[in-house]
Amino acid sequence: MRVLPIVAGLLLSSAVLRAAGLAGAVQAEAEAPEQAVAETGLICDGPQASASMLDAFRAREERLLAREAAVEDRARALGVAETEIDEKLAALGEAEKSLGALLDMAKSAASDDLAQLTAVYEAMKPAEAAAIFAQMDPFLAAGFLGMMRPESAAAVMAGLEPGAAYAISALIAGRHMDVPTE
Repeated sequence: MRVLPIVAGLLLSSAVLRAAGLAGAVQAEAEAPEQAVAETGLICDGPQASASMLDAFRAREERLLAREAAVEDRARALGVAETEIDEKLAALGEAEKSLGALLDMAKSAASDDLAQLTAVYEAMKPAEAAAIFAQMDPFLAAGFLGMMRPESAAAVMAGLEPGAAYAISALIAGRHMDVPTE
């Protein structure tokens, strides 16, 4: 039964605080603007000051909304640019594949042409082929002789002047000297 004195004490202290609360409220009103000024740097004296603060907050909100819209526009532009880059990279990959196929076809055609021309030189009489090889650039002649069957190449080399035959032989022998062996 000690609760009753505690409740009575609380009620009495509440009454005293309410009576003193008027003084506290007046004091709080006097301190609130000073605290607001200290925190925000803005002074709010009356309705005109409140209106100017409200206008300042609205202007700030408009600036923030404009900045947010600009950021969203940039994000959309970056998304569009990224999509375009991806499309261009895909197109570039396709062009690379197409170019690779075209180069392979050109290499094959060139190889086929060289093989056919080599067969023509092999079918010729060795003296006639030797006369043509004597006029050729030694690098080109070495290429053809390297592709020919050894018997045909030997017959053509026999028909060449010794200096030309030596130069072509040296080119054929040195063609793979730079290739690493290990």
